[in-house]
Amino acid sequence: MKIVILGGGIAGLAFSIIMKRNGHEVVINERFDSTPTMGNAFMLHGDGMKILSDILDNESIKVPGDLINTFILKRPDDREVKYVKMEPWQCMKRVDLVVSLMNVIGEENMRFGRVFTHFIYENGKATAAVFENGDIEYGDMFVGSDGSNSSVRQLIFGETNFTSIEVKEILGIAHHPELCKKYKGVFTKFQSANHGISLGFMPFSETEIIWFNQFDVALVDQSLDHTDDFASFTKKSLASFPSVVNELLNATDFSNTYLWNTKDFDTLPSFHVENIILIGDAAHLAVPFTSAGVTNALYDAELLSFCMEEATNDLNTAFNKFYNKRSAAVTEHLELGRKLKYDFLNPRAVDEDYIELPLIKMSLVEKPLSLEKKDIEIIYFTDPICSTCWTIQPQLRKLRSTYGNSIDFKYVMAGLLPSWNNYNRGGIKSPSDVVDHWNSESVKSGMPIDSSVWTNDPLTSSYSPSVAFKAAQIQDIDKAILLLRRMNELIFLEGGNIARLDVLKKAAYDVGLDAARLLRDINKKALILFKQDLQLTKDMDIKLLPTFVFKVNNEIKDYLIGAQSYEAFEQMIFKLNPSIVKRDLKLSPIEVFNKYPSLTKKEFKFLTNANEEETDIILKDLVIKGAIKELQTKAGSIWVSNSENNRLVRV
Repeated sequence: MKIVILGGGIAGLAFSIIMKRNGHEVVINERFDSTPTMGNAFMLHGDGMKILSDILDNESIKVPGDLINTFILKRPDDREVKYVKMEPWQCMKRVDLVVSLMNVIGEENMRFGRVFTHFIYENGKATAAVFENGDIEYGDMFVGSDGSNSSVRQLIFGETNFTSIEVKEILGIAHHPELCKKYKGVFTKFQSANHGISLGFMPFSETEIIWFNQFDVALVDQSLDHTDDFASFTKKSLASFPSVVNELLNATDFSNTYLWNTKDFDTLPSFHVENIILIGDAAHLAVPFTSAGVTNALYDAELLSFCMEEATNDLNTAFNKFYNKRSAAVTEHLELGRKLKYDFLNPRAVDEDYIELPLIKMSLVEKPLSLEKKDIEIIYFTDPICSTCWTIQPQLRKLRSTYGNSIDFKYVMAGLLPSWNNYNRGGIKSPSDVVDHWNSESVKSGMPIDSSVWTNDPLTSSYSPSVAFKAAQIQDIDKAILLLRRMNELIFLEGGNIARLDVLKKAAYDVGLDAARLLRDINKKALILFKQDLQLTKDMDIKLLPTFVFKVNNEIKDYLIGAQSYEAFEQMIFKLNPSIVKRDLKLSPIEVFNKYPSLTKKEFKFLTNANEEETDIILKDLVIKGAIKELQTKAGSIWVSNSENNRLVRV
């Protein structure tokens, strides 16, 4: 089959490469006389990176750009509003990607200087594309990948009803090695809390940073027709922003900046007519707040080629399947972009706690809230510095794995250490007393514990990490549990002072929480929730940690207090519900790490029922295979899944 591509952008080039490899003849028609270099730089989602790697790696061509894994939103006064770990993204220069793709497809498949005008039809189907210079290209299938102002789209579907232009965007590239090093891996955005104006930037090499100035067109009191206008407008409108913004603007050659008029259009009723199909921005366009464009272009290219091969080149079937699979996703991106634009134009109407990440989500599917009532509720009275709560983790993890469908844990922070003033609990009166206690707990339980924090940097109270857990719960209960685990690892394995706000902020970031919001909530909402936990602890007369209160149908039935064997938990569960379903726990070693991304040797042994020798062999083998990595801590080793850093599973 001969496939005629109209538009030599990323969607068209990527699709051409895939189809050429699948044995088809492809001809790419580009309106420019040479390689198009417009577009500055952009962000590419991890799913797009996976597709791009599949396209480029076979040719040993390096994927351009640099990884971006952190998003920080600040106000012009430098106050931090959002600080989160991102899904994997790559920032790259558009021309670098276009050149890489062209190197793969080869210039013999490119036709430059061809401006499309119309099709020649026979029996209702297109047989050739006609260009302004008189050239005619015959083919069996025609792909419109000619961008947001697509001539192909207009020809087959009529005039496009674009939304009005409410936001414009100036894009520039600054040459600044020092800032590239300082902000490596970080997408930073300064955004006004009162008006629709912002400045975002991120490095894409060791020397260059892409920046973009988004602004409400209603704020502009001058025409922006020339690059000199861009320079004067940005410097004037962003004068109150932090000094780093001025550094970026001063390091920018404004002769290479661009002004984008952001607009979109409703999802089309179809992406094709007969043997003509649209992909990329020609098919669907979202405002740039989502950074969806290039990712969607690559996704289109891969999916359309898959649909064609699956339908054995029955174009109508393939094109319908392509639309059915893509229309819902691109509509979601369109709606997200419109919402983000509305929020940008109306910043005072948006609660800072609920400002959304200005990026699409592709691979990770949100988990629905479970409304199913569990058979047994366990109220778990604990504290981030409770050593017995740490040493009992193997039992609790196995309990969740085996009976997770039937039991539900409710975490209550019991306030183990208010302060050292007149403190006397279990013979412990000062930080030095904790050292021997923790060392004894480690030997007795087999769980590694490093007690050096009580000598080097003792906590004055356990209230700060407890409140941090409550702050995390406000955002996401599952991530709150991950934060508790991370705090446990920090203090028991690494000797870290988890009462320090900088340590809590980093831990929150590590587990995927909005660290900036967590710090705000620690001093407000979470403090109220923690006080409620303390009151519940007092009302229920909880004296020893951990304490497990078992409830059935919201009625307290029994207690387990202090360190417990796994058998004690199991006996209690069957006592309360003899018909409870026990899941057959036969997880492979890698499945154990998929479920629990970090494990001590004791935990791994307990979950897999392996002996000491078997455990050493299995863990060593998984490290050699690259599935996990061994991290040395002050207390000994912990093993961490590598898959947590490489989750690129597609929808």
